[in-house]
Amino acid sequence: MPELARLLAAVVEGERDVSPRPLSASQLRAVVALDRHDGVNLRQLAEQLGSTPPLVSRLCDRLEAVGFLERLPSARSRRELTLRLSDRGRAYLQDLRARRRDRVEALLAKMSPAGRLALAAGLQEYQALAEAAGDPPRLHP
Repeated sequence: MPELARLLAAVVEGERDVSPRPLSASQLRAVVALDRHDGVNLRQLAEQLGSTPPLVSRLCDRLEAVGFLERLPSARSRRELTLRLSDRGRAYLQDLRARRRDRVEALLAKMSPAGRLALAAGLQEYQALAEAAGDPPRLHP
C-alpha cells in the first residue's frame, strides 16, 4: 500500500510540473485560491493558504506586479481591499490547466483499455471515500 500511495503522489506531482512559469508554487496556490474564491480580502486569502497576512500581502504584491491580481476597494469597508484575479491571471490559469489536461490525455491514450478501466474504477472509489471523509479531491490545480 505505501508503494501505491507513493506512485499516486508522484503522478500528481508530475502534473504540477507542467511549467507554471512565471509563478512560483506558492504564487500558483494563491492564483488557484483566488480563482475558487473570487473577491476575498487579504485575511481570508491568508487563511485559505495557511499563511499570515504580511506574507500573503507580499505574495499579492508580486502577483499584482506580473498583472495577475487586482486589488479593488471593498464594498463592505473603506479600509479593506477585495482581491480578484485579473483577466490575464484567469487566462494564465486556463492555459496551464489545458496544458496539464493535454498531457494527461496523451498518457491515457497510451494506456491499454484494461489499464484505463482499472484506473477509472480506482479513482472513482478513491473519490467516493474522500468525499465520505469530508475531504473531496480537487479537480483543478
